[in-house]
Amino acid sequence: MSRPEQAVALFEAGANCAQSVLSVFAPTYGIEPGLAMRIAAAFGGGMARTGEVCGAISGGLMVIGLHCGPDRPAEEERDRCYELTRTFLQRFREKEGALLCRELLGCEILTPEGRKRAHEIGLIQKRCPGFVRRAVELLEELL
Repeated sequence: MSRPEQAVALFEAGANCAQSVLSVFAPTYGIEPGLAMRIAAAFGGGMARTGEVCGAISGGLMVIGLHCGPDRPAEEERDRCYELTRTFLQRFREKEGALLCRELLGCEILTPEGRKRAHEIGLIQKRCPGFVRRAVELLEELL
């Protein structure tokens, strides 16, 4: 099974978007999938369901940090990481039209009513697996 397929399967099994993206790359960087799930736990639904930056993007940024982020203060390495991050964000926005969860879904999920509406009309089940897949595919292209 490919990484994009693995990430979508994790999402469909109940992981949030960030967990799904980070977990499929974690072993490459010496991180146990369970630890990756805990690290990314707060980023689902655009950071704790606030509708901010999509969790798939947040998970992707964590992967980029693992890939090229400096492990000590180092401006040059940080600049390389930021450049890759900007490219990832730009490509995601070009493909999906937005970076914020609420804009991608076209719905506020912070309130119980908004979450209920999103689930009733199937927004999360229909849209989010595509965002997870897109993030993983972009990371595979860029890394």
